[in-house]
Amino acid sequence: MKRLSFIVLCTALTAFAGPYDIDGFDATDVGSPDQYITAEFGGQLKKAPASEVGSLQSGRLVVRQKFEDPFGESETTYQLYQGRAGDLSSLVPLTADGADYSDIVSAKIYQRKGMAAEEDAEKVYFDGKFIYVPGMSSAVAYVNDAPVELKGSEDESVAAVPAPAVEDDEEEEEEAPAPVAKKSRVEEDEEECDEYDPDCDDDEDEYDVRGNVDRTNREADDRDYAASEASENATDRFGIADEVRFWSAVALSAVAVGSAVMGVYQHMKANEAQDAYDKLEELNDKLLKGCEGNKNCETAVSKFGKNGDWTMADLQKRMDTNQKTHDSYATSRNIWFAVTGVSLTAAIVLFVW
Repeated sequence: MKRLSFIVLCTALTAFAGPYDIDGFDATDVGSPDQYITAEFGGQLKKAPASEVGSLQSGRLVVRQKFEDPFGESETTYQLYQGRAGDLSSLVPLTADGADYSDIVSAKIYQRKGMAAEEDAEKVYFDGKFIYVPGMSSAVAYVNDAPVELKGSEDESVAAVPAPAVEDDEEEEEEAPAPVAKKSRVEEDEEECDEYDPDCDDDEDEYDVRGNVDRTNREADDRDYAASEASENATDRFGIADEVRFWSAVALSAVAVGSAVMGVYQHMKANEAQDAYDKLEELNDKLLKGCEGNKNCETAVSKFGKNGDWTMADLQKRMDTNQKTHDSYATSRNIWFAVTGVSLTAAIVLFVW
């Protein structure tokens, strides 16, 4: 009975899950290892129950993988995979402020507040104590639709310096001498840097990696946010490329239609001139054939025409005129059809782009 009640409760909670909650880990994809987590057998990661994430043994790691359909035909799914911890030195260990570790396992994680629900991190790593998100030194998770800050752990961000060996208890009780502050590499570079040295770089982009790592990471994140906002502003102001391409394609389509109409008209006129030439050529052949062996042929030919005043020379001159007219219309036709082809091709490219 209790088991049935638990199943009913879980079903109800899943049905009313918010957009920032992960309903369940039901992805069927194979878990692939990476530089942060390695597989133990067969080159694949095995699935991990959500209840075991908070009690992992030392050296173990769980990755929460997001699987999203790029075409939007299927829903986004998640799955937990377990393996051995790899190289985590490049990741910042995060702790949840005001939420249980188990709550973060099924909570979507974002780089900052205000992001869309579907823009959560694709991979999140858990070692049973800290949360690791590639590329983030701080993050925001939503537990029951309420934002929870994930901050870098101060214990993990400062390297521990081992104390010197002592011989007796009295020396152990003595207070260790304060470490001598050394100049950071940035300060040394500032002293050695010469303004005439071509290798001298501006120190505005230098980060004090030996100091407060959390502060340095926050400064880097702020710069990333500023660059992102600048990119979005530039898109808002100049992001009319799609509209320009669309209307350019429309204009080229109109040019293609107009040039096609002109090409058809020129083709019709060229055919008319060709027909006139063919008729005169047929008549010319008949007259020349009739004049063979007849000395008075020229006199007979001069009677050709409506008024009887045409000669062979007039006939052949008219044939030349018709041929030139045909060639002129044919050339114009070819030019208009070429414009049609070029305009139509450019319009198709812009529509598809």
